[in-house]
Amino acid sequence: MSRLDAMIRPPAVAGRFYPGDADELRRTIDELLADASGSATPTKALIVPHAGYVYSGPIAANAYASVKSRAASIHRVVLLGPAHRVDLEGLAVPSSAAFHTPLGDVPIDRALIDRVRDLDQVVVSDEAHREEHSLEVQLPFLQRLLPSFTLLPVVVGKVSPAAVAELLERVWGGDETLIVISSDLSHYHDYAEANAIDQATATWIVTSERPGLDHRRACGASCIDGLIELERRRPGRFERELIDLRNSGDTAGSRDQVVGYGAFAFHEGTSAC
Repeated sequence: MSRLDAMIRPPAVAGRFYPGDADELRRTIDELLADASGSATPTKALIVPHAGYVYSGPIAANAYASVKSRAASIHRVVLLGPAHRVDLEGLAVPSSAAFHTPLGDVPIDRALIDRVRDLDQVVVSDEAHREEHSLEVQLPFLQRLLPSFTLLPVVVGKVSPAAVAELLERVWGGDETLIVISSDLSHYHDYAEANAIDQATATWIVTSERPGLDHRRACGASCIDGLIELERRRPGRFERELIDLRNSGDTAGSRDQVVGYGAFAFHEGTSAC
């Protein structure tokens, strides 16, 4: 193994959460995006689910369709997702040079990592990234959607909304930067109960003026809270939009115990900078 190969994170859930064959993966994503309808408003940030594509793929595609019109102008993606596999304090960035999927390598944006590395809440942890699916499942969508981009992947552990907001503020950038928050919604309620919980959560996400999302209602609550906290610090308001709200009972599987999925777009207000 070369030194470069050792610095590339291999896929952990290819062949399980999404197709492991490159041609099949391309077809799957292209079909999902062809059927998708996103926001018509220029979008700065997205909340996207992260389950297996058979479950949450159509909802994720509707989120990503919101940036189709400006895909050529996006050259950086800041991707935040919750830690599922490790007990993590703070925000973890990798030492890797790239993340690999069946569609190829996604280069890590070392300049953005250098921009946040001095923050007390940021740690370098390849262990946090090694088996984490919440970030990985977003990459093939981004690879098919964007002509070329670098990635700042951040696994979010136990951390305050202010700490997440501080990182986001440093890497917010302009039109060249897309922010992606990876989060599912409620877990393992029956279909009717999940619908009620997720509708209330969706209303909270699009209307709340301060952080405080219940972690039992969204596994990426810390990431979402950080985005909302950042809005409180900035001179303009976000226009928040619910694009899609469904669960695994709508897409695949039984309705006895479902997982909720939401697609949301955040648009910068005219006075935001």
